[in-house]
Amino acid sequence: MQEIKRPLWAPWRIEFIRKERSNECFLCGNETPSDKPENVLVIHRGKTVFAMLNRYPYNMGHLLVVPYRHIADLPLLSKEELSELWDLCVKCESVLRRALNPAGFNIGFNIGDAAGAGVADHLHMHIVPRWNGDNNFMPVLADIRCVPEALESTAKLLREKWEDK
Repeated sequence: MQEIKRPLWAPWRIEFIRKERSNECFLCGNETPSDKPENVLVIHRGKTVFAMLNRYPYNMGHLLVVPYRHIADLPLLSKEELSELWDLCVKCESVLRRALNPAGFNIGFNIGDAAGAGVADHLHMHIVPRWNGDNNFMPVLADIRCVPEALESTAKLLREKWEDK
C-alpha cells in the first residue's frame, strides 16, 4: 500500500506575503557583515552566493541559498555562480544533517510569482529540513508556528557546525 503524503502547510507565511514591501531587496547587500536585520541570519558567505536562514521558515533550519547578484532566473547565473550555488546547497544539507538530524529535505526553487516566489525578482533556493510527522495541528487551528528554537540560536548552531567535519 502506498503511503499518503501530507501537504506542508505554512499559513504563518501569509504575514510575509501580505506585508507592505519596501523597494529594497532584503537579499541584496549581504556580501559583507552589516547592521541589516538579515545579517544575523547569514550562515555563510561565499564568493558569488551566500546561505541564510529564512525569516519566515516552513520548518526549523529552513535555509536560503542566494546569489549576490539581483537576478530572477537560473539561466542568468554565470557558470561560477551556478557551480557555487550547488556546492553550497550540498554543504548546507550536510550541515543541517549534522546539526538537526532531519529525516529528509525539500530542496528547490520557486521561480516567478505564479510559482509562489515570495521574492520573484531575486533568485533563491530553499533547503527545508523535514522530520516524520513535522506537521501538526498548531498552524492549521491556531496560526501558530512550532519552531522550537529562536532563529538567532539556530543560526549560531549552524555556523558552529559549518566548520565541523
